[in-house]
Amino acid sequence: MLKSHSESEVSDVHIEIPTFTAEEIAQKEKTKLLCEERNIPFDDIKNARDLSSTKDSPVKTGAVIRMGKVSSASDKDINILENELKVKTFVDLRSPTELKEDPSLNDDKVFKDFRTIIWKERTESSCEFDEGWHIHPKSKCKLTVDGERKERHFVSIMNEFKYVKGTLSKIRKRDLAKALLKSPAAIVSKTVRFKVKDVFLSEINSGGLPMLNELLLSQGAPGIKRVLQIMSDKSRHPIGFYCTAGKDRTGVIAAIILSVLGVADEDIIEDYSLSANVYAEMNDHTAMVGALNQRNLDPKAFLGAPPHVMKDTLANIKNTYGSVEGYLDYIGFGEDERKKLRDALLA
Repeated sequence: MLKSHSESEVSDVHIEIPTFTAEEIAQKEKTKLLCEERNIPFDDIKNARDLSSTKDSPVKTGAVIRMGKVSSASDKDINILENELKVKTFVDLRSPTELKEDPSLNDDKVFKDFRTIIWKERTESSCEFDEGWHIHPKSKCKLTVDGERKERHFVSIMNEFKYVKGTLSKIRKRDLAKALLKSPAAIVSKTVRFKVKDVFLSEINSGGLPMLNELLLSQGAPGIKRVLQIMSDKSRHPIGFYCTAGKDRTGVIAAIILSVLGVADEDIIEDYSLSANVYAEMNDHTAMVGALNQRNLDPKAFLGAPPHVMKDTLANIKNTYGSVEGYLDYIGFGEDERKKLRDALLA
């Protein structure tokens, strides 16, 4: 026979309810209103905004749109892309692993009219591929564009190896030595490889999104330069650029563009914070965060977009490179190229 709980037993049950400060509640409400105002009303493409929608942005309306992945676009979304936004160029920032795991990567409904161009980091060249992913016979790995052509560029900025390489370079030598057991043969051991991975995950989880962005800026520099070169070509506009959620890699590139065009830090930070709920909206636990497996990351640290993350990222750029212009000099995107970017994007 089932026994009922006594009143005292029931009163001992403790349910922890999350609490928010008045400031946090106000921030959430502000973000919700700004998303309704600025986000493009797609069905299945998340986190999409015209760079011109940022407060005091001088970017030409309709020139460049940031967004989450477009491969699973609905019929309504495709109609907006084709007939309202008239997107002519897509730039996909995802890693090879993310592309491999996307079942809709080459959906004809979305990409049937787009020529595929894959950027190769080692040679800093781009090869044109046909619909079957074979090198197009006329391309000879050179980019040729005519006024009406539609292109889809794959520019893989980051992958797990780059995050591991960048993170391990920051870890104290004695911590890494412990993981490697100070043995020349240790690295071939599966046990030791797991220990190295544990050290990596511990470090990156403690560093959170600011560290992820720091590594993106340093390890992803060649890819960032290539994306900015594509943005600088007026013949390719309108451009839609995206990663998985349009939050991290997309967010950093958007911040660089807005900053070099003179948008104030506080407005860039506000625009970044509008990506706060994108992973919840996607409801996809297999989605990767900045090319890292979501299952290995602390969701509290990585799935949101708190304002302090972009604030720290912009401060890190100034502290490390002197300014955004200094960072662009560092990646080889000099003043002449910056002038071309401004000429292409300014209203």
